[in-house]
Amino acid sequence: MKQILVLSGKGGTGKTTMAAAFLNLLQAKAFADCDVDAPNLHLVTGMKSKPIEEVYYGMEKASINEDLCIQCGQCYDSCRFGGILKGQDQTFRVDPYACEGCSVCQAVCPLGAVSMNRVPDGQTKVYQEDRVFSTAQLKMGSGTSGKLVSTVKKNLASYVADDVDIALIDGSPGIGCPVISSISGVHLILLVTEPTVSGISDMKRLVEIGDHFKVPIAVCINKYDVNKEKSLEIKDYAEDKGCSFVGLVPYDKGIARATNQGLSVMEVETEAKTYIEEVFFNTMQLL
Repeated sequence: MKQILVLSGKGGTGKTTMAAAFLNLLQAKAFADCDVDAPNLHLVTGMKSKPIEEVYYGMEKASINEDLCIQCGQCYDSCRFGGILKGQDQTFRVDPYACEGCSVCQAVCPLGAVSMNRVPDGQTKVYQEDRVFSTAQLKMGSGTSGKLVSTVKKNLASYVADDVDIALIDGSPGIGCPVISSISGVHLILLVTEPTVSGISDMKRLVEIGDHFKVPIAVCINKYDVNKEKSLEIKDYAEDKGCSFVGLVPYDKGIARATNQGLSVMEVETEAKTYIEEVFFNTMQLL
């Protein structure tokens, strides 16, 4: 099964809009939303079934047994992350948002009052109909987004039939841990960018990451007519770096209207449809 990953160096470029359009054009039987911090692909998938839900347990975090604790303060003094809080009554407790799970507090506690326990870090969901959709929501404040993305992809592979040829993955904006986890095992990255200074800067960082992992990159420009000079700069840069340039999509208010209705842009009449179809055709040729 070949995997296409849709990425953008920054938020707001139209990454999920493009992913939703590709879902429609592919009639995809397998797809995933790996933007676990703020998943929203489910809004346009049309999946009606009740998902298979599981609590996701990520990293271990410290816990203090107050019955065993003698308030010696060694855990408090040893924590480099401010994960141990000291009360006015000289009692100690763990701040779960600051704890990094390093277990130093457990190692220095003279009476074994500190234990390490896995904690809920999010929830996974798998929708299974005549197609399979895997997604997840990271718990606010959790730092295990990369691991949760890996779980989303494993869940997709577990439920997809053997005869499915292509899986489409909507990744996270930026270049952080969830993006790197999303890239693992994919055959092609579709990079959706925009003709702005920040759009170009973040696109360049993403191209460097793709080069590092030796994954082919196809580049398309959304809202290209907002700044045609910057669009030309992006096209030249992509070709200079050996990326495949697969097309341009104009700014179109119809895309926003479709999104507000919970529809793919391919389900409404807009000027952008023809351009997106060309991007899709060129991307499939590469794949």
